[in-house]
Amino acid sequence: MAALLEPPPPFPLLPPNSNSTRPIPYNLKLGRPANPSNKPALLLSVHSPTTNTTTPCCAATPEQPVSESPNPVPGTALVRTRDRRRAVRLAWEKLVRWSRSWRSKAKTDVLERTNKVVVLGGGSFATAMAAHVANRKAQMEVNMLVRDVQVCQSINSNHCNRKYFPEHKLPDNVIATTDAKTALLGADYCLHAVPVQFSSSFLEGIAEHVYPGLPFISVSKGLELNTLRTMSQLIPQALNNPRQPFIALSGPSFALELMNKLPTAMVVASKDKKLANAAQQLLACNYLRISTSSDVIGVEVAGALKNVLAIAAGIVDGMNLGNNCKTALVAQGCSEIRWLATKMGAKPTTITGLSGIGDIMLTCFVNLSRNRTVGVRLGSGEQLDDILSSTNQVAEGVSTAGAVIALAQKYNVKMPVLTAVARIIDNELTPKKAVLELMSLPQVEEV
Repeated sequence: MAALLEPPPPFPLLPPNSNSTRPIPYNLKLGRPANPSNKPALLLSVHSPTTNTTTPCCAATPEQPVSESPNPVPGTALVRTRDRRRAVRLAWEKLVRWSRSWRSKAKTDVLERTNKVVVLGGGSFATAMAAHVANRKAQMEVNMLVRDVQVCQSINSNHCNRKYFPEHKLPDNVIATTDAKTALLGADYCLHAVPVQFSSSFLEGIAEHVYPGLPFISVSKGLELNTLRTMSQLIPQALNNPRQPFIALSGPSFALELMNKLPTAMVVASKDKKLANAAQQLLACNYLRISTSSDVIGVEVAGALKNVLAIAAGIVDGMNLGNNCKTALVAQGCSEIRWLATKMGAKPTTITGLSGIGDIMLTCFVNLSRNRTVGVRLGSGEQLDDILSSTNQVAEGVSTAGAVIALAQKYNVKMPVLTAVARIIDNELTPKKAVLELMSLPQVEEV
């Protein structure tokens, strides 16, 4: 006969507020009831001290756990798990209700009023933004002002940019032209996607056709090498209109993924809140989230300097120095960008946000990055001139590196990682020597 366990101290046999008359078992006995698997089962029984008898209640094999009680005892793991799941479900439902409420109140008047958008440039990101805006409204006319006649013919004849996206068909309402007057006439918004180092001369050449109130949305990231100007400074000065409306568009975004309509998030920054909201309405859709910001300096500086940092990350990969080294270098670079940006008037929260750390992570760690690719090839031993002559795209970090160091000197900020990149680009330092020097820097308290 199986020995019975000694009964525990008396306690209520029914849980509080329970209508059940079934007693709660508190005595256990092992046995071998008949079951298909012929495996030992766990018998749950109640021992009656009065009659000295044991009454079986239920049995369960190891493969068939005891079903959950409809009224689990408060404080048990089962109750805690149930409460946690309920809290998560309620939090999610609250978030969804808030999102739906916000969407129901979102304004769409800007998109409805916009009839024409002009895109300056014929590169990969210019093409992606043109396609995106054109898809927002079929009745909208989207003009791409390009310099390459072959790109212009390709877009108008085949509805694709064969130079950058030969397999992607552009919307029918995208039209390319090399005539500035035709492109800009009657435009409601202008998307500027010309490389930074060519922007000044390009804009000066079309200034006479630009309406003084035409909002410019700049997606160009970088600093002008000789003047250290950001795009918010360069565009109004090149157009000879200090009051030209300006918006900076930045964030972690590859042109290819925008063309494929993959989920993306970006930031529009303007000193004019209404202007930022208008750009948000124009661009945001179900696969592109657009946040707004008033920190134009922070968004622009982070977007420019991350390209230089991406070259450094690529150099580490090209030298096969490992993930530990690359992560440490990128972390140091993030600090350097924050130091300079805040000295220039940026908000620290911008640098740690989507247009700062978000864009840095994408550019430094993903193979699609042009600047990172330049770094990989430099780290592998190739010469910069050979690298630049073998690609049809512009890596802004190459030109921006020198401007960054000039800014660092101007604002008295130490930037060892970004300075090393500039010296490598100038062919005054080898990647190997740069790594040794950076590893030998004083080990100071982290700030």
